[in-house]
Order: sequence, then structure tokens, then C-alpha cells
Amino acid sequence: MLPVIRTCGDPFEVPKFEMTERDISEFAEELRGFHEQFADCFARSESRKNFYRYMSGQFGKFDRKSIEPIALRVEGGDPRVMQHFVSDVVWGEDTMLSKYRTMVDSDMGDDNGVLIFDETGFPKKGEDSVGVSRQYCGITGKVDNCQVGVFAAYASPQGYALVDKRLFMPEAWFDADHRGLRNKCKVPRGLRFKTKPQLAAEMLREARREKSLRFRYVACDSVYGQSPDFIAAVEEDPQTVYFVAVANTTLCWTREPVMVEKHYRYKGEVRTKSVLDDGEKQPISVDILAKGINDYFWYRRTVSEGTKGPVDYDFARKRIVLCKDGAPDREVWLAIRRSVSKKPEYSYFISNAPMNAPLRLFVWLAGLRWPIEQAFEECKTELGMDQYEVRKFPGWNHHILTCMLGHFFLWHTKIKLGKKSTCTYSVAA
Repeated sequence: MLPVIRTCGDPFEVPKFEMTERDISEFAEELRGFHEQFADCFARSESRKNFYRYMSGQFGKFDRKSIEPIALRVEGGDPRVMQHFVSDVVWGEDTMLSKYRTMVDSDMGDDNGVLIFDETGFPKKGEDSVGVSRQYCGITGKVDNCQVGVFAAYASPQGYALVDKRLFMPEAWFDADHRGLRNKCKVPRGLRFKTKPQLAAEMLREARREKSLRFRYVACDSVYGQSPDFIAAVEEDPQTVYFVAVANTTLCWTREPVMVEKHYRYKGEVRTKSVLDDGEKQPISVDILAKGINDYFWYRRTVSEGTKGPVDYDFARKRIVLCKDGAPDREVWLAIRRSVSKKPEYSYFISNAPMNAPLRLFVWLAGLRWPIEQAFEECKTELGMDQYEVRKFPGWNHHILTCMLGHFFLWHTKIKLGKKSTCTYSVAA
């Protein structure tokens, strides 16, 4: 695995995989025990065997971990049979995910757990793979031909794991010109276009409805943080604390502005709308607000240990009232992170944390995207998450799910061996 060194100021550090061959001497037998938990998710015994073969191959020591190399290297493997199993055989996927999240909670669950939402891209050639389109790809850092998956990760003092996924289907895939390709790729007929934040909101609601995974915090970047759909989903549970990035152009006031009713005529009708009182100031951007904060209110904190030493940032926070369509919306915390340099860079976050939330909570949450980024990296480098060669909707979902399960199996092995973090978990909210 690829550990990232964190300081013990965090509620929990990134755990490292420090296993020896002796630690995993019973690896294959334990993997069989893990697989037996999902036996009722497949209708036939041959499918159960191929499920084991496929995941076993993902742990193999060879460069390319697509279907054919895996099938050729595992005992009893057959490339055509394996391709059919991954792309066409029906899996009890909902049951698998529900069981899996119960396992995650059993090993990692904590009342102060964090759900993190993010996306990752999978560069692809051609136009025949499900959901492929020219769109922004984080891996290449530009608009590229790729598929994009939206994911939910779970983090706690015991570790982190990917717990849900959705393939983002660009809107063009639902037009009449793509009907033939949708059928060829086995896209479910009832599937409709959803934005990335809407997919994240769907996963969040699913986690709550299932009640198998304990969490208190939700964190994500500005793609999701600026979505009314996503924020509305988070706020359905008043006990959930969100901490989401927003753009520097986000408008706000530092106090609730006075609004007055204004009457006007429209097509002969007298209508009323709320407008700012003449004596009130217009909203300002969080960028202007942050750059006007006196140095007295900034706090320097070390957030990680980099290759060249400690990485420091300055932090400030302020209560603000967000502006929506020219009128006051909700009151939230604005947390600001500023780089320590001659030309500092600013990052902005909003949170519904309680009034008495300590600064250290915001400092921690501001850097909490690393578990999901780390999980992406580990799944891709260790399990071949980005090396698949399937084109159909079920195939993509089956491959990604198997990677998620494989990643968690490694975590389960680590936790079972009692290789604990050296940091303590203590954040008051």
C-alpha cells in the first residue's frame, strides 16, 4: 500500500500496511472464509467459484489485472467464462453491498465516523464503453475520453474503505442517438440522468436508510458542496455535520441583512418580493471577506508531514449568512485555509457545525479528503481498479465492487492482527 504520513494532531492518522509473509500465511484460506459471506448472492456454485478466482487474481503479483491475465493465472480460470461472469451474470449486488457495509462497521465503525464523497476518472479509448465521454478526468488533469465514478468512502480511527459507488452517466448517454449503445451496454431501462451531487445524495440516503454504518460527519469538495440537492440530503438528518468546500465567489453577509417587502406590477397583477433594505450592504464574496480578516484571527497549524518536513497552513473561521438569489439563506460557519507563502492560496469551506465547535475540528475536516484519495490510489495500484476491460454497465459495477471488497479484506487482515494506529482519537464537537 502507499501510506501517507500524518501528524498525531489529527483525530486519526492514516494507518499503514506493515505486514510480513508470516502475517498472511493463511491468506488464501481466510479469503475463502470472506467469500463465503456472499455465497447467497450468486445463484450457481460456478459463479461463486469465479467470484473467488477473480478476487484472488486481483491480489496476484503481475502487472496487468484485467480479466484475461487474471483468468490465465488462477487455478481453474477460463477467459471466456470469466468475461461472461463479470459482464453478464446476475449478482445479488444490493445484498452484497449491505453485507459489506455491515462488515465495515464491525471492523471500523465509530459514532464519529466520516462519510467522504469524491470522484475518480478512468481514461478509455473508443466510444463503446458504458458512460464514456469527453469529460474532465482527474487522473490526466484535463478533459479527456474517460468514464467517471462517484464514490463514498468511510473513515474512522480504525481505518478507511470505499463503501458505495455510482457510474456517472453523462446526459448525452440518455438521448435517442445512444439508445442502441445503451442496450448494447446493458444500461438498466429505468436509469435516468443524475448529476454527480445527485448520485452522492443518493448514496448518502442509502447509507442512512440501511443504518448499517455509523457516521457523524460528511466531507466533500466544491462539486458537491455547492449543490442544493446534496446539501438538502445532508440536512435531512440534523445530527449530521457537513464540512464542504465552496468556490471563492460564494456570496455571503457577516450578519443577517434586513429585508423589506416590495410591491410591483406584472401583467396587471400586483406582486410582492423581498429585497434588501436601502441601508443594507450588498453581499460580498468569501474571498473578499477572507482577505480582510485581521492577522489576530488566524491560527497556524501543522496538518501533515511532507517529504520536506511539516506542512503548515493558517486557519480562520467566521459565522456568515449565505446569499441565495439575492436574499439571505442559511447561517453557517465559514472556515478558511491559507497557505504559508508570499502569495498565499486560499481554500474555503462551509459547515453546519454547532456554534461551540472548536477550531481543531475544522482543521481536521479541512484535510479529510485524503482517505478517499488514498483508497483510490491503493485500489488502482494494488488491485487493478483502473485496468478493467469491460464495456457493459453490470461489468463496471461488478469489477469496482470486487475491488472495494478486496481493499477492505486487506484492512480486515490488518485490523485482525491488531496493528493499531499510534494516535488517539479525541475531537470534541
